Amino acid sequence: VVEACKGVNIAVMVGGFPRKEGMERKDVMSKNVSIYKAQASALEQHAAKNCKVLVVANPANTNALILKEFAPSIPEKNISCLTRLDHNRALGQIAERLKVHVTDVKNIIIWGNHSSTQYPDVNHATVTTSEGEKPVRELIADDKWLKTEFI
Repeated sequence: VVEACKGVNIAVMVGGFPRKEGMERKDVMSKNVSIYKAQASALEQHAAKNCKVLVVANPANTNALILKEFAPSIPEKNISCLTRLDHNRALGQIAERLKVHVTDVKNIIIWGNHSSTQYPDVNHATVTTSEGEKPVRELIADDKWLKTEFI
């Protein structure tokens, strides 16, 4: 891990412990803490000062937080993670509901990890229409759908 982190400018963190049948989420988290603590410590000591880090392994948001905590000299703005699958699903659902192209939907936020606790947030989301950008909540006008089927 030290050799891999020496002078690195960009780190893509794909390693993580996979959840196996019968495992609780907390068991996976315990394994990932030790993995990410070791990797973060190596980045902290050996990576380039302005290193950019992308966490891929799930639970990506939590793994990114662990990395941030154990590599405090890496600017937190330089640490990101992928929840793209969930983000794309949310964009697609909104686009389908409003009968617009998916590229017209912007600013949906996915909070949490890829799990039953994640929350797709449309409070700042907009859709580009022929009349300009409009808030998703205004266009959908169905809080029940947004709070149930959409989530």
